[in-house]
Amino acid sequence: MDFDLTPEQAMLVETARKVGEQYGLDYWREIDAKKSYPHELWQAVCVSGIAGVAIPQEFGGSGLGMVEMALAIEALSAAGGGSTLGQLFMVNPIFGGITLSRFGSDAVKKALLPGLVDGSVTFCMALTEPDAGTNSLAVRTFATRDGSGWRLNGRKIWITSVPQATKMLVVARTKRLEEAQRKTHGISLFCIDVEREGLTHSPIEKLGTNTLPSSTVYFDNVRVEADEIIGPEDQGWSCLLETLNTERIVTTAGLVGTATLSIKLATEYAKTRKVFGEAPIGSYQSLQFPLAEAYMQAECARLMNHKAAQLCDLGRPYGSEANIAKWLAGQAAAHATDRAIQTLGGMGYSKEYHVERLWRDARLFRVAPVSEEMILNFVAQHDLGMPRSY
Repeated sequence: MDFDLTPEQAMLVETARKVGEQYGLDYWREIDAKKSYPHELWQAVCVSGIAGVAIPQEFGGSGLGMVEMALAIEALSAAGGGSTLGQLFMVNPIFGGITLSRFGSDAVKKALLPGLVDGSVTFCMALTEPDAGTNSLAVRTFATRDGSGWRLNGRKIWITSVPQATKMLVVARTKRLEEAQRKTHGISLFCIDVEREGLTHSPIEKLGTNTLPSSTVYFDNVRVEADEIIGPEDQGWSCLLETLNTERIVTTAGLVGTATLSIKLATEYAKTRKVFGEAPIGSYQSLQFPLAEAYMQAECARLMNHKAAQLCDLGRPYGSEANIAKWLAGQAAAHATDRAIQTLGGMGYSKEYHVERLWRDARLFRVAPVSEEMILNFVAQHDLGMPRSY
């Protein structure tokens, strides 16, 4: 076990830190207030080469792996963006990059991956449905055969960054659940244009992550061409699991960065703030202990996430590690952001001091992309060998 970064990894982290600081806390406060997408930051991420860190070199990427992606996201998030940075990587290098590079045809890879690397192509993924939230096997959106292609009908909800995406990864059934050999059979993945006849979307008002809009998406007889399927027809479930497990890794990295940043903001404030006498409030154990606990939680989440990422890069099973890391990171970020607000007192509730945004944004990730309860179910069943509970 070697916990030291390679020179290449250290350089990547430093590059990510510099990009993150260029678009730091004030930038994020401004675009959060405007509910505007971080176009400038994402373009800087692409120019620096970070967006393509795990994309094969033949398509313009660096040919590295999930370990390097996690390291870059941690640094970017800790520099100001918080957990929203993880979401940016989720919709682009994961939904687009990982899915297409591992399961797309050669033609699709050549057509789309270079654009993902340079930022000219952006992605979103349409998975969640109103009646099939956590239960992805119960999706009802259906692709009916139509000549060489399909016709897509259905509805999705809580889909991130649809207005900014050029391409959408759609999870749909190509075989009715009652006709399938098993529940995991009959699911297919498609990569289609967002601007397409019959595809419409409407915004969802929400608590946080204001810079990345969420939408309800409607498919009304949307045409899907034969070359837009990703992976084999009816057998997309295993491909989807790979996408979702790597999604856990980038989510965790963003949450670890959020915890790191929140603790930094709280400790810096506590070292100088004085209320009773000459001693700063940072000398009070009632403030020290919760921040120390949050730091320890975040470090454990970081290590487990790096283990998951390394196993992924080695081609070994990593689902449990990715889920455990995500659970730990959600807890750590929740604790760190809440105690940062408590440390700052009234100023913690002010937008001027940034931690309220970090708290609002991080709260989502105890529910998504997989809830804490479902992670506990997974660990109990798959790691402890207990009966399925749902």
